[in-house]
Amino acid sequence: MKTIQDIASELCADAAPVQLLYAFNSVGKTRLSVAYQNATRDAEGRHTGICYNAYSEDLFVWNNDIENDQANIRLTILPSSLSSLHADLNELDVHAKLKPYRPSFDFRFIMHADAEKGIESISFFPAGTQPGDVPAIKISRGEERVFVWCFFLAMMEVEGWADRRPRHLFIDDPVSSLDDHNIFVTASTLYDLIEKHFGERKIIIATHHVGMFSILSDWLMKGDKSGKYKKKTRASILSGKRGEVSLETHQSDVFLYHLRVLQLLEQARKENDVRAYHLALLRQLLESVSSFLGVGRISYALERIGFEDAEEITRIVNALAHKNVYYYESDLLVPDSLALFDEIYEKLNTRYAFVIRAS
Repeated sequence: MKTIQDIASELCADAAPVQLLYAFNSVGKTRLSVAYQNATRDAEGRHTGICYNAYSEDLFVWNNDIENDQANIRLTILPSSLSSLHADLNELDVHAKLKPYRPSFDFRFIMHADAEKGIESISFFPAGTQPGDVPAIKISRGEERVFVWCFFLAMMEVEGWADRRPRHLFIDDPVSSLDDHNIFVTASTLYDLIEKHFGERKIIIATHHVGMFSILSDWLMKGDKSGKYKKKTRASILSGKRGEVSLETHQSDVFLYHLRVLQLLEQARKENDVRAYHLALLRQLLESVSSFLGVGRISYALERIGFEDAEEITRIVNALAHKNVYYYESDLLVPDSLALFDEIYEKLNTRYAFVIRAS
């Protein structure tokens, strides 16, 4: 019977520079990130890489200031090994990372009197206003997760932390409580991290979100730069049953999660909320169908479901699902794109009669 520590050892021994892990919640992704971090300590017991997981998020705790009717509500930062490096981080650094998410809030750092203790807390207020003009606000859980993730990304560029831990990056699920567009943007930030550190660090990304896993797999295995990444990326499924865990190679079972993708697409259509993110998932589904049929072209899948102009439709889908299109622009689909999405989805289900249960 394998344990999380055994899986961590497997990841350490695996020479693939990029590892994508998909797992349902509660299987043990966070425990795996800790086990991997411990397994890669140096001879002096020091961490040799950077890890982002639930413990990173737990450093940020709300002080709701109940006794003063929330007059000074703020997000406090617990002391950690990073505190002494906060002095080299400013609001503009975090703003630069936040920009693609189009935040509706602004913020200010509140420093400890002793600079070595770093940032004491962060106050938030509506975008376009100034501190003091309006009361401080509490941002939503999803906005908080975006902020913490961008804070982490900015901290990676502060001298004295990431540069002193050069061996690996282990990113565990930075997408909880995010909406679809923000998941798409987060996938882009992760892809950018891979591009920046590829060849210098081992990079492990674990997620419970099938969309995140699918999009990153698609960009790395079949995207514009797949020639660089495909042979050096391993996509796996971390699964657990009755206390035993295993790591299964994703490529050997291309239909392992295709029904879950269909559930997400069906739900978006029912709610009349189809976004660019869903178009990217639809493209991934076409990739899975074509791979299952033994042909690595989505145009082949489009031909099989009834499109006579499959090559042209493929070109349009590829262009619309490209990561940079919606990274900086709106994630809303124009009517023509939405109509194309509906036509592909309906023909796909008519041809293969997938059984889709409520998620």
